[in-house]
Amino acid sequence: MVLVIFLAVLLGSLAIGIPVAYALILTGVALMYRLDFFDPQIVAQNLLNGADSFPLMAVPFFILAGAIMNKGGLSQRIVNLAMALVGHIRGGLGYVTILAGIILASLSGSAAADAAALSALLVPMMMKAGHSKSQAGSLVASSGIIALVIPPSIGLVLIGVTGNISITGLFMAGIIPGILMGLSLSMVWWLVSRNDSADPLPRVEAHEVRGALVKSLWALMLPVIIIVGLRFGIFTPTEAGVVAAVYALFVATCIYRELPFQGLFSVFLDSAKMTAMVMFLVASALVSGWMITIAGLPAQVTAMVAPFSDSPILLMLVIMGLVLVIGMAMDMIPIVLILIPVLLPSVIAAGIDPVYFGVMFMMACSIGLITPPVGAVLNVVAGVTNARMIAMIKGVWPFLLAHLLMLLILILFPVLIVAPYKWLMG
Repeated sequence: MVLVIFLAVLLGSLAIGIPVAYALILTGVALMYRLDFFDPQIVAQNLLNGADSFPLMAVPFFILAGAIMNKGGLSQRIVNLAMALVGHIRGGLGYVTILAGIILASLSGSAAADAAALSALLVPMMMKAGHSKSQAGSLVASSGIIALVIPPSIGLVLIGVTGNISITGLFMAGIIPGILMGLSLSMVWWLVSRNDSADPLPRVEAHEVRGALVKSLWALMLPVIIIVGLRFGIFTPTEAGVVAAVYALFVATCIYRELPFQGLFSVFLDSAKMTAMVMFLVASALVSGWMITIAGLPAQVTAMVAPFSDSPILLMLVIMGLVLVIGMAMDMIPIVLILIPVLLPSVIAAGIDPVYFGVMFMMACSIGLITPPVGAVLNVVAGVTNARMIAMIKGVWPFLLAHLLMLLILILFPVLIVAPYKWLMG
């Protein structure tokens, strides 16, 4: 009965247009009434406790770092480097998009921010070369979602906090899957563009490649600093967010000098708005999350999936399928906040590595961002490029299938994630 009430109130609230944060609070209140101990002070206390988390302090700093990178010229230099490296081959601008998406993912941690930046920079160039707007935009969106898997992913921070999983471990485990997502896109792009008549960029000389590399070196150092710092315990994931924001600010204002000090106010304001939205969602989720635990909902879900617990692969297939379906209609943050506390006990009981599960969960959430009918990142790209959403949906299918195939491969062969992650963690 508790599960029925939880789903009915949550889905019913969302269906009538109540914002997700308020729907989560209503769900917690409904469960309180069901258990007959409603107290407004408990709701308020859980709201405060939900945002009172030291690891969560990484979120606003990574959001700020991403905003500074996009405004301060770091993203443009990454794109220029990618064009110098692979722009001259057939379908080169597609490979530029994928490579730039992977590199930007290691800088910002936000799929929407990366997709918006790549859309503004690359879609006009791809259209000028002869690619359709829908094809170019769909590839940009499919490359942008890699940011949720490769560190420093904001989504992985939320999974670590919500599920009490090592954020450093999640960051280390996300590197290989993110690169594999990019490789799968490259293979599909090769199939799509091998008979393409679009003109590649002219081959650049070796000294121009070196010049592009030198100009982007300051931007490329950021992921190196974060990974090395986390690996050797120089700073925590929370402190890594501060390092990323301060480093990006220094490079954008003092090295590249493309972000004037008078432009900082708008960057800080936009980052503050995004942070407020994310943190209110997290705080609201603790109200329902606390009640989920009190009502014993995780134990009920564990009992429901018990028939699959003898086969970790089958259990992962079921869970990833569930996340993909929900991701068609819901954004990544509420999916993490709602499902991680419910599903994680079942996963641990089945003997699945929680770090591996967290990365796979985030990968499935990221795929949901380009899956019709909602496709939040598709909507971002469509808005930036002024493209029709229906055309974007038609163009995204080859790339969506590439990501789904890679998700299936990683479910069947978890060693592809677990082995590199354990090696990186020492």
